Amino acid sequence: MDIKQRSEYLASLRSFETGKIVSARDAVNLISDGDSVVTGGFVGIGFPENIAVALEQRFLESRDKEEKGVGSPRNLTLAFAAGQGDGRERGLNHFGHAGLLKRVIGAHWGLVPKLQTLAMGNQIEAYNLPQGVISQLFRDIAAGKPGHLSTIGLGTFVDPRFSGGKINGQTTEDLVSLMELGGKEYLFYRGFPINVGIVRGTTADPDGNITMEREALTLDALAIAMAAHNCGGVVIVQVERLAERGSLNPQQVKIPGVLVDCVVVAEKPEYHMQTFAEQYSAAYSGEIRVPMSVVQPMAMSERKIIARRAAMELKPNSVLNLGIGVPEGVSAVAAEERVSDLITMTAEPGVIGGILAGGLNFGAATNAQAIIDQPYQFDFYDGGGLDVAFLGLAQADRAGNLNVSKFGPRLAGAGGFINISQGAKAVVFVGTFTAGSLKVKVEGGKLSILEEGTTRKFVTEVEHRTFSGEGASRRGQPVLYVTERCVFRLAKEGLELIEIAPGIDLEKDILAHMDFVPIMREPPRLMDASIFRDEPMGLRERMLTIPLERRFTYDAEQDLFFVNFERLTVKSLDDVNNIRQQVERILSPLGKKVFLIANYDNFNLLTEVADAYMEMVNYLVERYYKGVTRYTTSAFLRVKLGEALTKRGLAPHIFESAEEAHAHIRDEERAVLQSMDALESMPTASAQDEPDR
Repeated sequence: MDIKQRSEYLASLRSFETGKIVSARDAVNLISDGDSVVTGGFVGIGFPENIAVALEQRFLESRDKEEKGVGSPRNLTLAFAAGQGDGRERGLNHFGHAGLLKRVIGAHWGLVPKLQTLAMGNQIEAYNLPQGVISQLFRDIAAGKPGHLSTIGLGTFVDPRFSGGKINGQTTEDLVSLMELGGKEYLFYRGFPINVGIVRGTTADPDGNITMEREALTLDALAIAMAAHNCGGVVIVQVERLAERGSLNPQQVKIPGVLVDCVVVAEKPEYHMQTFAEQYSAAYSGEIRVPMSVVQPMAMSERKIIARRAAMELKPNSVLNLGIGVPEGVSAVAAEERVSDLITMTAEPGVIGGILAGGLNFGAATNAQAIIDQPYQFDFYDGGGLDVAFLGLAQADRAGNLNVSKFGPRLAGAGGFINISQGAKAVVFVGTFTAGSLKVKVEGGKLSILEEGTTRKFVTEVEHRTFSGEGASRRGQPVLYVTERCVFRLAKEGLELIEIAPGIDLEKDILAHMDFVPIMREPPRLMDASIFRDEPMGLRERMLTIPLERRFTYDAEQDLFFVNFERLTVKSLDDVNNIRQQVERILSPLGKKVFLIANYDNFNLLTEVADAYMEMVNYLVERYYKGVTRYTTSAFLRVKLGEALTKRGLAPHIFESAEEAHAHIRDEERAVLQSMDALESMPTASAQDEPDR
């Protein structure tokens, strides 16, 4: 069906009274053989189930009638960003029939086993690309751009130097190419025409204006609708209810009617569930806020141990992402430890803030602060907006590479993992040490393995590289790998074992179940004992208070002394004396002066002890420091500290960032060295050169 035929067919369905409202069957009749179809949704949120059911019925009915049993429409190209399914029958599983599809471009395949079967059986062309890339690509297609340029995917299986995102032998066309701009590598993801866009909203008027007030997410519905429309295609929107023409608040309209060709009202409640687990939750749509007391604490298990250890990486005011599965436990631990208000949790489909839901509700959140469109969430992630990401650990190797996307005949897909793991400032991968049948026991603050898992996770080389350890090292990205019995970190040379659970034997419980020996520069320290106790860990107090002795660090290699006064309040003479004692404890034994860098972010000095504090600073500067630099992001604090230091004859040298402070201290260090060289090069005075006395 060409554009003219589609226009004529649509005109035959419409009247002034009904406008763009049609049946699901009439809507799917607009889809022709060979069309490229894009669907919106995240698990079950925002997925147009009624339209998917109607398309499946049309295909099966026509297949049964035809002599060759091929069915219509056939040879479709299906593209989707987030995974859309329940792992069984719903969602894109309705598309899982031989002949219906020719090509599938998707991010997460784990929830659509029927599509997996087609892909792994070489019955379709199959690509796995990053979720954020696909979502942003829809927006680029809408803008008429040739594709999407990004660093996301470099060094992973999406990189054309590996497989270019191709999943099977049937898939040969290159959709991803390597480019270099300004001496930097990028991946170019080629765009494609979209003939049909199928998305979902809550309310529609006869003109096709769509609002989403009862949806848990807005996703990439607008980008898909605009892309399909601008490609000359058809936009089909499933809704729950209708409103009178002109009655919708224009600020609440998420998809304007000018982009919409067909509106389908869901025929059954089960075709328009808010998620695949909830018919409707007012908390997920933001209609109400839920008391935090409703969040039940996790029972002690290997999952809670992992979540607790991971939660120790939380810092106040940080923005984080939690993956599905084991990472969800971090949210539960944060609620139990009363630290949810100190952090901002996000989910890749667009949720910012609140408590993230799990299971088939994943992607939704209670008490969310904001819900934004999915492409913009990935803009935020790709640009470095995430402080830390907590993601699943399915398979890791000695180089720190991770695989969460493909295991033998099972295709899980990367989902948003590649975007999130590459863009976050720090990453914590979480998962059990082995997989399958693992049973553990926690007793007396110690962990014991009752039954070992049947599958090793720490292998010599991962089967599918979803995360590049080498790339992370090159970016200087801190990476931890947290399991119930030990913790690894990513070092330049590969995976380093740094912590071990109390009660665990290094040889018997760890090394014996790895395909390689990790780096061990020193015996691994014990994991924090509070992780293995039933009572709360006191995480809130830990997050808000840094012990004074941990605020001072001397780096002998760089000859730098670091002082972290972030969020420190100096309120008494005892506090002043304790700071002086901690500095002398570290620097006095050195027998020489050093360079100092001090972090004064959110530092608070009470007026009544300000003079004593400044006198102490003056004493330390004269006795222990060759040069001093300070930094704080607070302009007010920079001014106040500068005035106080200048008043006492001390050079302020207060900068806005750590980078500026480091640069200044290096300048001072070079100046000192030049002065020393100048003194050493001066000629020695002889007796005859001495002046008369």
